[in-house]
Amino acid sequence: MKNQFTLGIEEEYLLVDRETLELAVAPDALMQACQADFEGQVSPEFLQCQIEVGTRPCDTIAEAREDLKRLRACVSKRAAEHNLSPIAVSCHPFANWREQHHTHKERYDALHSALGGVARRMLICGMHVHVGIEDPAHRIDLMPQLCYFLPHLLALSTSSPFWNGEDTKLASYRLTIFDNLPRTGLPPVFNSWAEYERTTGTLIDLDVIEDTTKIWWDLRPSHRFPTLETRIMDVSPRLEDALALAALTQALLRMLSRLRAGNLRWRAYDRFLIAENRWRAQRYGVSEGLIDFGQRTITPMSELIAELQEMLAEDADILGTEQELERLRTIADQGSSADRQRAVHAETEASGRDPGRAVVQHLIEEFHADL
Repeated sequence: MKNQFTLGIEEEYLLVDRETLELAVAPDALMQACQADFEGQVSPEFLQCQIEVGTRPCDTIAEAREDLKRLRACVSKRAAEHNLSPIAVSCHPFANWREQHHTHKERYDALHSALGGVARRMLICGMHVHVGIEDPAHRIDLMPQLCYFLPHLLALSTSSPFWNGEDTKLASYRLTIFDNLPRTGLPPVFNSWAEYERTTGTLIDLDVIEDTTKIWWDLRPSHRFPTLETRIMDVSPRLEDALALAALTQALLRMLSRLRAGNLRWRAYDRFLIAENRWRAQRYGVSEGLIDFGQRTITPMSELIAELQEMLAEDADILGTEQELERLRTIADQGSSADRQRAVHAETEASGRDPGRAVVQHLIEEFHADL
């Protein structure tokens, strides 16, 4: 089917000064150069220290790798011309949100006005993955089933343990900030596309929002594309980790579609239970495991990933993503970016050096490792 299981990846980066390692404003010349290199694929973000990239719709993970790698390399090259560097992390380790300013575009000015003080703390970055599902009814049917796996995606992606120079004790502090916005969190369960349109249309008809791009659930039907869009993940410093998470999202949706074609479906669990796993992922990342509701046990992430690999073997084979799914085991066994950042922080602090700067330098190195 046309557009079935295509991949699109959007990433948001922070820009830092190469010498001070503090956040820096994206110069107009940098943005213009990136947009000239990749028309329509690089854009400003809400804050002036952010930049966003998006791949084209890709038929395979190999295409996605090539496009995302070129985008990361482009931003890095153009940033270096201004003595800046991008980092793919959901929270800067020591930046003060009070010192940041939003980008002056009509959309962002309106957002800043609508959200008030909540918007000022939006010093966060994420990764969104689009998977092509042509039929709207199919999209709505898969949404509540994929919700079960959103905590798994979050746990593996966690990259925001620090905020304002402090260890928050959370693996994804980004989500704490983002959840202050309206229309966030796990999506409601809709029984049909018509019900989804009727429900969201109420807010549009009342001019509360202009369209569904102002609905920021962890998972939503895209407003612009015939896709399901996962929005729960932190952005990954390492390119290959980002691709592994995108591949997992794609394989899960293919597996759920395969079940649907056989008149089967993933068991529905109450949002209350899924939200508990969402919290565990936000708090612990991959270190403490998630609740397996079927087994009624708290299961280590390494076991959950092994089970997922077995369950998705047929889909990974068809999609050509066995290598990417295998990488998830490394994340589960060795830790996410949040764990690596804490390790760098602890080691540097023990040696008497500045731990915050060391973490930013570590993030710069990880961004460039696979380019």
